[in-house]
Amino acid sequence: MVTANDLATVPAEVWGGSVEAANDEAFRRLNDADPWVVDVRPAREVLPGYRDNLVLTSGAPLPWEAYVGGQREALIGGALFEGLAADRDEAIARFADGSIEIGACHDYNAVGSLAGIYTASMPVFVVENRTHGNVGFCNFYEGKEPRRLNYGCYDEGVHERLEHVNTVLAPVVGEAIRRRGGIALKPLIARALRMGDEVHSRNAAASILFNREILPPVLDMIEDSVPGVRETMLHLAENDYFFLRLSMAAAKASADAMVVPGSTLVSAMAFSCRGFAIKLAGLGNTWFEGPPPIHQGKLFAGHTEDEITWMGGESPITETVGLGGFAQACALSLQDYQGGSPEVMIERNREMYEITHGENSTYRIALFGFRGTPTGVDARKVLDTAVLPVMDVGLAGRDGGQIGAGVIRAPRECFAAALDEHAKRYGQS
Repeated sequence: MVTANDLATVPAEVWGGSVEAANDEAFRRLNDADPWVVDVRPAREVLPGYRDNLVLTSGAPLPWEAYVGGQREALIGGALFEGLAADRDEAIARFADGSIEIGACHDYNAVGSLAGIYTASMPVFVVENRTHGNVGFCNFYEGKEPRRLNYGCYDEGVHERLEHVNTVLAPVVGEAIRRRGGIALKPLIARALRMGDEVHSRNAAASILFNREILPPVLDMIEDSVPGVRETMLHLAENDYFFLRLSMAAAKASADAMVVPGSTLVSAMAFSCRGFAIKLAGLGNTWFEGPPPIHQGKLFAGHTEDEITWMGGESPITETVGLGGFAQACALSLQDYQGGSPEVMIERNREMYEITHGENSTYRIALFGFRGTPTGVDARKVLDTAVLPVMDVGLAGRDGGQIGAGVIRAPRECFAAALDEHAKRYGQS
């Protein structure tokens, strides 16, 4: 399989001699992906090239001084949690002199929710794409408390919850997955769509289905007196968003297989505190950046619009593969969480067919007569139609924590920049 890194060295020749042929192949690879979660392990053990002094975060790579607000605070919190600095001032100084390194999640085959913080000891889901042989990762869900590290918060309570994930929850879930021999995620996601999820902002059904999948080994673990099993299962039972990290890892493992010279299909979408960015399947690891996304949302009680801030986010990898906002019509109950109406959600979802290459053969929308979800955003169609990709997201506050939920639209500038580079490299678009 050609990798994103390989595209830096291959001749500037379009797959099959045309952009359409390249897009057909990229779409086929995405549609045929078969993601399985096979393990949960600390980042240092499974992420390629991971170093103990490395902290990963969301979005296109930035120098330390460019990180602001909640994303900066989350990086500092990650360093403190990992013991890379004794206090806040030391963490800032060590980031500044490079003795604590910052990396972009995508560069390590990983994705992160909101600020997306990974440190060496943090557990990650390991997801294998059994069709193409590549692997994707996502870090573990912290729990439903609004003040979380990925939302730019770090205090004693956050530290205790992260430590609890490291020492109790993740080891139990990892052992259950290994005893199960891995779990196929694609059929589970497909069923969750039929049960009211879009597996980005709503994961209630998928989380229940995952709990059912690990129940047999969990019962064996109880018989074997494995510590922490009851506590872990109660945690999973009360956290409807647990599955989001699995859907993200599955999407990452699927999208990374799309790399095809000449393709104009989008292989990643993400944002940082500075703005939004995309990658094209035909242009390797290059990010094409634009301003922050356009948003609409519903705020939790007591919060106001002026509090909304951007601190990163890579959960739009789900939309990249035809889920989330591209399956919004599956999850009409989201109107109560993120605003809008059934009519608006259905219309948004229908719009996405205008900018995608095809329909997913596994992920289907019952409301549309089991039509496949719109899949494979084509940058050319985004510019031609002026329809911008829609994504379901949580909204972060300037003082940290989640303050609401809503939808965002990717900015046009990213797609224009990507197609400009595509024309330079391949001479056609």
